[in-house]
Amino acid sequence: MRVTKYSGELVVFEKDKLKKSLLKSGANEADVNRVLETIEKELYDGIPTKKIYKMAFQLLKKVSNVHAAKYNLRTAIMALGPAGFYFEKFIAKLFEIEGFQTSINQTLIGKCVSHELDVILKKGTIVSMVECKFHNSQDAKTDVKVPMYILSRFNDLKKNEYILFNESHKITNCWIVTNNRFTEDAIQFGTCAGLELLSWNYPVGNSLKSKIDSHHIYPVTALTTLTLSEKDKLLTQNIITARDLLSNTYWLTKIGLSKNRIKNVLKETNQLCNILK
Repeated sequence: MRVTKYSGELVVFEKDKLKKSLLKSGANEADVNRVLETIEKELYDGIPTKKIYKMAFQLLKKVSNVHAAKYNLRTAIMALGPAGFYFEKFIAKLFEIEGFQTSINQTLIGKCVSHELDVILKKGTIVSMVECKFHNSQDAKTDVKVPMYILSRFNDLKKNEYILFNESHKITNCWIVTNNRFTEDAIQFGTCAGLELLSWNYPVGNSLKSKIDSHHIYPVTALTTLTLSEKDKLLTQNIITARDLLSNTYWLTKIGLSKNRIKNVLKETNQLCNILK
């Protein structure tokens, strides 16, 4: 049995791979097996992976909203687009959870030209610049040209001192963060050049997905009990994460949710922020 990827490429259907991704959502093996049995009955040669994913999500949602939200995480991250401005804010909040001070969207004058930086980090005496590469397609990859370009920006900035976080600092470190994947050449060049790389699946064990799951800091777009329109309204009010929503629950009333729906949304949000591994 073959499936059609987002890129249009035909590949062999891997049941074990789908099962692994469903188990990572937190669903137990019995529920996952029932989901797989239902999906297998609907398979046909050339079926789009997008259709399989949608079926899996809907079936998982019947089991648990929280498991469906975790399974839907990559799509939820892409919903922080289309331009990626909310993605930059989400990344800043992720670093804050890890003990960094953060600042977003600052323009600094380098030796040669000015540069608009997505995020600036500070921990201890180390100040870092972060460039976020946001993709709207799951098949898009960040290639070697990106770290090459960002390295040149870093080199233009690191010789100067700047007033950052109310003190004078030099930028001594550089991160590249993407919601998708790096090509092998991008990883090879980036690590050789001393850049910090963070993607959906890299570095292994401490990737973007791993960090989100370990810190339970999910984007508000992951919530399955809200509509797309409601999520957009919350984003415009700087409610970027599920944790932000728990600290600002009054916005659920302001955007027009009924008391019963608010109860359901908050139930999912609390479970998502505190879900057991």
